[in-house]
Order: sequence, then C-alpha cells, then structure tokens
Amino acid sequence: MAETSDKIKWYVVHTYSGYENKVKVNLEKSVENNGLQDKIVEVCIPVEEAIEIKNNKRRTVQHKLLPGYVLVKMEMTDETWYIVRNTRGVTGFVGAGNKATPLSETDFASLFDTEPKTRLDIQVGDEVRILAGLFENFTGRVTEIDLANQKIKVTVPMLKRETDVELAYDEVVREE
Repeated sequence: MAETSDKIKWYVVHTYSGYENKVKVNLEKSVENNGLQDKIVEVCIPVEEAIEIKNNKRRTVQHKLLPGYVLVKMEMTDETWYIVRNTRGVTGFVGAGNKATPLSETDFASLFDTEPKTRLDIQVGDEVRILAGLFENFTGRVTEIDLANQKIKVTVPMLKRETDVELAYDEVVREE
C-alpha cells in the first residue's frame, strides 16, 4: 500500500461552468459502482467562506475558489483516467497536451490557506447613515475602508466643518 499512496496525487479536472457539484456527485457514484475507492480517494470543490454585509445584514456565504474546476485525489491509471474523463460534465484534465499534471502539495495547501473575506455593499465615496454612537442618524461620506480591521472612515459635516469618524461595518448603512 505504501507504493500506492505515493502514486496518489491531486489532479485538477476542468468541468462545464456551474456543473462542479454534479460532476462531484456523478464521479463519486462512478467510483463506488466500479469499486475504485482505493484509486480515486477524494473529490473536492474548493470554496471560501465570505462574510457579506448588505443592507446592514451580515451573512456568511460560500464562493467557489476555482469556478469550472474540481480537484480529484487519485492514482493515475488508464482505468481511473477513463472514469474521470468520461464523467458527465467533465471536459478534461488540466495539463500539457493529453497528459494530466498533478498539483504539488504546496499549491494544494495554498488553495485552502485563506481566511474568511468580508464583502461590503459600501464603497469609498458612498453616502452612509450612522446607526450608533455619538453620531447616530448623521449622514456622511465614506473616505476609507479598512478591510483588515473591519473599519470604515466616514466624513461627517458638523458645525460648518467636516469631522472624520471611524466606525465598524455594522454601524453604518448605505443611503439610497
């Protein structure tokens, strides 16, 4: 078995766009039906978790890191190549010519080495209303967005001059 485990590598399979989940299910069924669980070990669709803040509502969503691609951990033989290549929705392996190129361990690890990202429906220059704190119900213009610290800098007109205020994402809502 030690020899076999050295031959098992991650391969990138190109699919029709939007068919990644169907390809994963169909490939897993084919592996089970053909008794190839020891040769095709895992089928994976790399996704990232992102926090979207839209209309002041925070929700966690998943986005595909590689749309149109599925990762398969397998031993490359004629039989496994045939099973994967002839799965409905698969257009082929990623590699030079007809030869599939395996992913290196560092490339594979880097795909999953991401921390959750935050997506906002607010951009620099947008008019926002402040929801909490000293400046509650004031409106101002976004001058800076700090994604790392999840802060927004807003310029608020007050007493005939402009004041910069630093707020958290959930303390402002975009004015329509």
